[in-house]
Amino acid sequence: MTAQLLDGLAILASIKTELAQRVAALAEHGVVPGLGTILVGDDPGSQWYVNAKHRDCHEIGIASIRRDLPAGTSLAEVLAAVDELNADPACTGFLVQQPTGLDENAILSRVDPGKDVDGLHPMNLGWLVLGQDAPLPCTPKGCIELLRRYDVPIAGARVAVVGRGITVGRPLGLMLTRRSENATVVTCHTGTKDLAAELSRADIIVAAAGVPHMVTPDMVAPGAAVLDVGVSRIVAEDGTKVVAGDVHPQVREVAGWVSPNPGGVGPMTRAMLLTNVVEAAEHALATRR
Repeated sequence: MTAQLLDGLAILASIKTELAQRVAALAEHGVVPGLGTILVGDDPGSQWYVNAKHRDCHEIGIASIRRDLPAGTSLAEVLAAVDELNADPACTGFLVQQPTGLDENAILSRVDPGKDVDGLHPMNLGWLVLGQDAPLPCTPKGCIELLRRYDVPIAGARVAVVGRGITVGRPLGLMLTRRSENATVVTCHTGTKDLAAELSRADIIVAAAGVPHMVTPDMVAPGAAVLDVGVSRIVAEDGTKVVAGDVHPQVREVAGWVSPNPGGVGPMTRAMLLTNVVEAAEHALATRR
């Protein structure tokens, strides 16, 4: 068996086309969605991610609002930038690129929950627990959308999520058990006694632990769907550093569907960020009517 690849780049392109139409509809009402970003320091990875987000916005008509702050910026200065974007009517949604090296909880808590396009504000995560509508975390939302776009059955499926982090594992488990998905979820982590046994029973595996190639072919049931969320840097045989996911490449010989890494869940995270920005603008317009 050779797994079907869940091509996140292709779906990102489709979602951009769909969102461009929604942005055009907002423009007819005088509304231009605006994405704000706050970047602290000069980390190359963070700079790449922020640049990519703004390129995506430009392609579909979303305005860009950037606040690039130097390394050594204090927490008070970052919070002042957050307050500025909270008050800016041109900014319909924004994020603070992580990591900042500062108190992340203090920063997240300061963001206006209605402008929280990362979906990580404590209030929005609380609404998720309570099953109420609120901005959702981009990567878990992207995982579910990727499965849907390729018609991978979710309702009634047994899903093993590897990782319990706040950005992926914990919210994804909650989202998959909503009535709209109706999956049965087991969350695996460093305290799981027999990881291989848990994974081998799963219809869907989401690997988000950040451990290179931890999911091996012997752990995967034939025909299962496997999403590779983890990103690590490893040294290749030629001595160069390369990106590695949590899923071993040979899993493709067993699974029914596999998301490539890179090119799978990563682009879906970008797609859901754009979606959250547009949804925030649509919500703001509906509230004004």
